[in-house]
Amino acid sequence: MERRTFSALGLTALTLAIPGGVRAQSPRPTPEDLERELPSPREIPPIGADLPETTPPQPSGVSESLFPGFHSQDVATSGATIRVLTKGKGPPLLLIHGHPETHVTWHKVASALVEAGYSVVLPDLRGYGDSSKPPYSQDSRNYSFRAMGQDLVEVMAHLGHAQFMAAGHDRGGRVLARMGLDHPDAIQKAALLDIAPTLTMYDDTSKEFATKYVWWFLQIQPAPMPEHLISLDPGYYLRDHLAVQGKTPGAVTPEAMAEYIRCYCCKGTIRAVCEDYRAAAGIDLDMDRADDKAGHKIKAPVLALWGAKGTVGQLWDVLATWRPKVEGPLEGHALPCGHLIPEEQPELVISEFRRFFAI
Repeated sequence: MERRTFSALGLTALTLAIPGGVRAQSPRPTPEDLERELPSPREIPPIGADLPETTPPQPSGVSESLFPGFHSQDVATSGATIRVLTKGKGPPLLLIHGHPETHVTWHKVASALVEAGYSVVLPDLRGYGDSSKPPYSQDSRNYSFRAMGQDLVEVMAHLGHAQFMAAGHDRGGRVLARMGLDHPDAIQKAALLDIAPTLTMYDDTSKEFATKYVWWFLQIQPAPMPEHLISLDPGYYLRDHLAVQGKTPGAVTPEAMAEYIRCYCCKGTIRAVCEDYRAAAGIDLDMDRADDKAGHKIKAPVLALWGAKGTVGQLWDVLATWRPKVEGPLEGHALPCGHLIPEEQPELVISEFRRFFAI
C-alpha cells in the first residue's frame, strides 16, 4: 500500500473515531441555508456584485410599519449627519444599536417604551444605517467610540435633552460606556447589553473567543483586505454573523433582515464597520488604558444584561468585568437567549428597562 493511501485511510479512521472529528462537525451554512433561516423580502446582491457607494433609499412605508408614529429626521453633528427616529413626551431614553444592525434592532421594544411614558430616541450610529459615513482617518479616529458618542450627545442636545437615560447593545453598549466616561453629567442611567469591557475582552483573548468572534480579528486588519472580502458577498457575511450570534430561531424578522441587508450591502457601510473595529482595537484601547490609569469610572448607575447562551456570558463573569469600571450602583443578570437580546427577548427587555429606568 502506498504511504499516502495509508495516511489518507488512517486520517479518515482517526476522524471517525474521535468525537468532534471532521464528520462530527457541522458544516458551515451555505448562502441558501442562511436565506431559509434568515429570510428577507428583499433580494441581496449576488456574489461579486458592484455594490453602491452608499445606502440605497428606504422603500416607502418600511419605517412606519416597524416604528408606527415615530418621526424621522437627520441631525447634523460636528462630525457626521445622524438619522434619528423619535416618539414620546416623557423622560428621554436613548437606544443605541450594534453591529451589523441599525436602529431597527429595537423595533420590538420601542413602541412599548413610548407607551410606558418615555421619549424614545433611536439613532443610527455614524457609518451605519442611513447616517453619514465619514471617510478613512488617522488611527481610524473617525469611528472611535468617543466620536460616535459625541454624535449622540449632540443629537440629544439638538432634541432638547441635556441629560438622558440610555441603553446600548453590542457596539452601542461600547459607545454608551465611553459616553459615561466622557459625558458623566449627561448620562443618568446606562443599560449595557451583552458586552464586557473592550479592553478586558481583548486582553483575555483565547482561541475560543477568537474563533467565535472572528469579526473582531478580521475587521481590524489593514484596509482594504477585510473590506474586499466582505464586499464579495456581504449578504452571506451579514446573515452568517446574525445566525452565529442569535440563539432564537425566527428572532430576526424578515422585515428587519431586509433593512439590515439594505444598509449593510454598500461600500460606505463596509468601510465604516471595518474602521469601527480598527478603532476599537487601537485608539479606543488607548483611551480605556488612560482612563484606568487615571481612575476614571462610569458614575451613572449601570444595568448589565447578557445572553446566557451567548459568547460573552459563557466566557466572562460579566458583572465582575464591569465592577472595576463603574463607580455608581451596578446590577445585572443573564437572559435566556443569545447575543441579539432586543430581538430574542423583547418582552424581558421591556420589563427590565421599565424597572431600571423607572420614571
